Amino acid sequence: MTTRRILLGFAAATLLAVPTAFGQSGTAICYNCPPQWADWASMLKAVQQDLGIAMPHDNKNSGQALSQLLAERANPVADMAYYGITFGIKAKHEGVTEAYKPALFDQIPAGLKDPDGHWWTVHQGTLGLLVNVDALRGKPVPKCWADLTKPEYKGLVGYLNPTSAAVGYVGAVAVNLALGGTLQNFEPGLTYFKQLAENDPIVPQQTSYARAVSGEIPILLDYDFNAYRAKYTEKGKFEFVIPCEGSVSFPYVMTLVKGAPHPAEAKRVLDYLLSDKGQLVWTNAYLRPARPIEMPAEVAAKFLPKSDYARVKDIDWGAAEQVQKAFSDRYLAEVR
Repeated sequence: MTTRRILLGFAAATLLAVPTAFGQSGTAICYNCPPQWADWASMLKAVQQDLGIAMPHDNKNSGQALSQLLAERANPVADMAYYGITFGIKAKHEGVTEAYKPALFDQIPAGLKDPDGHWWTVHQGTLGLLVNVDALRGKPVPKCWADLTKPEYKGLVGYLNPTSAAVGYVGAVAVNLALGGTLQNFEPGLTYFKQLAENDPIVPQQTSYARAVSGEIPILLDYDFNAYRAKYTEKGKFEFVIPCEGSVSFPYVMTLVKGAPHPAEAKRVLDYLLSDKGQLVWTNAYLRPARPIEMPAEVAAKFLPKSDYARVKDIDWGAAEQVQKAFSDRYLAEVR
């Protein structure tokens, strides 16, 4: 009996050791990786299935994630963070990132990564209007930024707080540039948001995809990937509109947190996000991958025509980050 127990104990110990030996267990904490945003839900499942690494849900926005990292600087809780590029740049400046170059880092275009690996793009989106057509109750689908200030859309328009959420600031930049402003001149954008304020907009702090799908926010300034997700996976009628005056594209980036408590697991996840399989998960969520990977034809066919995307600009987001605080201060003083 003693020998049998020893053998059984050895077998059990071996079975328990297998997952760790083959990298099939672990935890990695990612700030601002909410399942309802950019289909992180599918990515978290893929990471769990392929790497055996659990990533707890986190519903912060970019600004909240950075604020939390700063508060925990002396004793980090997170291993990595996901943000709009301007907040990734800020995170490096604040000293809460660790330089790391994931596998295939070299395939990311130069303008979409920090040369030393403090941040790098994982995917991009185009800012526009996610429209719940049914919730408009017969009103026409807006086609331009100017339409949103019309009385018929009073109380129907939403945008995330541009002083905190990355998508909110991207919306402000998009509107400002489309209406004739520059990164040195935000007057057109601020004037627009003052006009929009008279139309009782909804200005949430957090990801609002579910509120758009439910009809609570019939018109939401959001990205194409969320709009296509709604259009092709949700019940109801949804449209994505690139406003007639134009818009911008925006990269989302990852960083490794300085002093991460689970650095080995975090690095494996960060490598996975840039792998062929990881990048294809993003394309299935209607995101443009960071690496030069061709989007599956059946996915590309669901996008708006290229003629609509011709109105979209790529801009210097490093320069946009430098003027973000000045815009935020004026927005808080003049609009909200």
